[in-house]
Amino acid sequence: MICGMDMGNQLIETWQINDRLNRYLLAETGADRLGVALAKGKSVADQFAHIHNVRLMWIKASAPELMEGMEKIEKGDGTFDLLNQRLEISGEAIASLLLKSIEAGGKVKNFKPHATAFVAYLVAHEANHRGQIEVALRQAGVPLSDKAGYGLWEWGVR
Repeated sequence: MICGMDMGNQLIETWQINDRLNRYLLAETGADRLGVALAKGKSVADQFAHIHNVRLMWIKASAPELMEGMEKIEKGDGTFDLLNQRLEISGEAIASLLLKSIEAGGKVKNFKPHATAFVAYLVAHEANHRGQIEVALRQAGVPLSDKAGYGLWEWGVR
């Protein structure tokens, strides 16, 4: 035990914070800026959809029984409400996948080396797309507020 919480719970909590950061960014972006895109790049909505869809890819590969009721978001179909709902659902499914993996000794089916690296991989992937969203908004002249930008780093309150 570290600080009264075992490492498995810490890993799941870390994932859940990352998941909430995505929905915080979506909320701070708002529906009116979802169509913003970098030249030849994905729109903000499509960046969020991609995050969700990659989660589904891993759920299907590692815990297909968790796929019930899960659907991809096709390019151009990501409304604010749909993105928010699907990110929440896929985030919960990844937490369930992590719990199953921890109970199985820390192994994630079809991912090496272990569940901790899997969380790091997902967090890095999703943080990359959060960064792309921020750059797209800034270059389009509709940046996040300073409060929102700094808020993405406030893991202790998310």
